[in-house]
Amino acid sequence: MSDVLLDAVRRRLAEAGAEPTAARVALALREEGRVLGDAEVLGVVAALRSEMVGSGPLEPLLAAPEVTDVLVTGPDEVWVDRGGGLERTPVRFRDASEVRRLAQRLAAVAGRRLDDARPWVDARLPDGTRLHAVLPPVAVAGTCLSLRVLRPRVFGLAELVAAGTVPPGGDALLRALLAARVSFLVSGGTGSGKTTLLCALLGLVGPAERIVLAEDSAELRPVHPHVVRLETRPANQEGVGRVTLRDLVRQALRMRPDRLVVGEVRGAEVTDLLAALNTGHEGGSCTIHANAACDVPARLEALGSTAGLDRAALHSQLAAALSVVLHLVRDREGRRRIAEIHVLERDRDGFVVTRPAAVWSPDGFVAADGWGRLMRLCERGGPRARSIEGPMGARTADGAPVTEVAR
Repeated sequence: MSDVLLDAVRRRLAEAGAEPTAARVALALREEGRVLGDAEVLGVVAALRSEMVGSGPLEPLLAAPEVTDVLVTGPDEVWVDRGGGLERTPVRFRDASEVRRLAQRLAAVAGRRLDDARPWVDARLPDGTRLHAVLPPVAVAGTCLSLRVLRPRVFGLAELVAAGTVPPGGDALLRALLAARVSFLVSGGTGSGKTTLLCALLGLVGPAERIVLAEDSAELRPVHPHVVRLETRPANQEGVGRVTLRDLVRQALRMRPDRLVVGEVRGAEVTDLLAALNTGHEGGSCTIHANAACDVPARLEALGSTAGLDRAALHSQLAAALSVVLHLVRDREGRRRIAEIHVLERDRDGFVVTRPAAVWSPDGFVAADGWGRLMRLCERGGPRARSIEGPMGARTADGAPVTEVAR
């Protein structure tokens, strides 16, 4: 069937507001003066249904279990990430208009608007997939579509150890931090595994504790019996009804959280989070974008300034609210891992800085200057021996176990 005839059938179905069933497609063909065999009609139905109901040509990619991201930068440029970096696929759209129609339909499914008046959208589809799309002329070369797939399966800590994200023996250290109710940040770049790690760690929280999540887009799904999930909401077409992450943090404090978790700190809500962690809500956590663990205080300082919090006040709250930074990286082969663990402490001027405590190695964490402070934080969860070895401990740079913890 020619593209012209296919467009005519598509237009008739759209005008009637009808789904592409076999009977409706056959009727539309007759109205166009064409009569096709049953096999051809069913082929047209399959093509139109994929385009008008599902995710079009992207459907097989989104269904593939190993795919985490699907990126469209043009009709003949469709890329995927299967965990080892971006790779181009043979999937093609007929033209730029088809890419635009798909982006607008997905936006409508998410209850959002995408048109010339509002040429971008950031939303979550009903199955949890993150959708971001930008239309021309903002996207100079044509409609850009980005889909991040949220798999229903949640990785456990043991699986992260097997995958190399957590080094051998590192799971015992992370369990100790959770048991001690240490407040921590998970930092890293986009796609480094921050949400995956945080979700696995929240699954270790005791079943008697209540976890309240506040997220811009609901992605955290910890395996835990008592989780309350809150999600932001954009303003409607009249410009009202917006619910911000800052609103959610404030509401979460009234919901008796044992663990307050913010999916990602990216704005003025950092002030509410720090205030909450300074009012008896120990064991809280969140994620933040940062190039390195040592950059986290500066990132928080910049975010706090958007809420009018001066530098001294923010560092004063930060010093009392958070204790540890778990920093993840994604190497050139696409593997995600905890590159380093830092502890937070004040410098001589009273400002918060990070201090390396443990560094990733294939054989386990290597102890750094802040290891003693990290162990003292862990001891808050119960009595521990002065000599820490085996699966709990780190190693020195030459491979020897750390047997003394500075007091």
